[in-house]
Amino acid sequence: MKKTLIIHTGGTISMKENHDGGVVETEAHPLSKLEALHRFPIDEVQLFHLPSPHITPNHMLQLANFISEKVETQLYNGIVVTHGTDTLEETSYFIDLSIKSFIPIVFTGAMRSSNEIGSDGLYNLICAIRVASNPKASNRGVLVVMNDEIHTAQYVTKTSTSNVSTFQSPQFGPVGMVTKQDIYFYQKTYHEEVFPVASLSKKVLLLKAYAGMDNESIEHLLSANIEGIILEALGQGNIPPMIVPTIKKLINQGVTVLFVSRCYKGIVQPTYDYIGGGRALLEEGVIFANHLNGPKARLKLMLLLENNATQQEIMRAFRD
Repeated sequence: MKKTLIIHTGGTISMKENHDGGVVETEAHPLSKLEALHRFPIDEVQLFHLPSPHITPNHMLQLANFISEKVETQLYNGIVVTHGTDTLEETSYFIDLSIKSFIPIVFTGAMRSSNEIGSDGLYNLICAIRVASNPKASNRGVLVVMNDEIHTAQYVTKTSTSNVSTFQSPQFGPVGMVTKQDIYFYQKTYHEEVFPVASLSKKVLLLKAYAGMDNESIEHLLSANIEGIILEALGQGNIPPMIVPTIKKLINQGVTVLFVSRCYKGIVQPTYDYIGGGRALLEEGVIFANHLNGPKARLKLMLLLENNATQQEIMRAFRD
């Protein structure tokens, strides 16, 4: 019988609450020696031991390379990655974009540390193992398993700062569920995009639009060494008129400017034809990302730029 590989990277699932209520890192993973975990055939490795705000795209690339090596050994029926929840959605999506795997890859974490009342780490980890070792989870892209639900890395996001049901897919909902008896998938998922990279050198910024945003707040970007900007625009993809001149200049300098919405549901689309409206900005060269949030669009654009994608290829990648 093949085993499931667990790759630990740190986060709350690997931490403990101390006597004064602070959540702190531990030397050894607190779940690794629990009997309930070892009822399953597993191997464990600790690749990182980092709070997730410390994770960078280069860590994500290192993790992607490590997973690829393990997949190619054909020793495992699935891979589980434990990760801090703050950036779990970004790392899982990076892996989704950079690896084509014939076995399930599942991310999980915890909202409460290992010794807190109501700790969710062990239960989430066991559920993730069950999903990763189940053939029904194959060929679905990278999955995120939290709180009895199965989500795709592409659409899942952290919606609450502390609630254990924080991970949701607002646009489409979960694709499956975990019960005591089995796992169930009730949505078909597609995994076709893979943008492998050997290194990360492109700088892409993420900005958020707000009422009254003025030109001075972004004009300094004209002299910055950047290749792309993701702007979380208002509504369907509109921005305050004061920043339009700088957006145009950035595009003329060869910077890829991509709009997502700061709303967590719906998609951006070029509808309004006024100064700062999406339709007018589309004609200036702004690209609309139809179904991603800002952090994920940033990672996807980075990988596209590393692969020397043209503007037309970038447009198609974000439209599909």
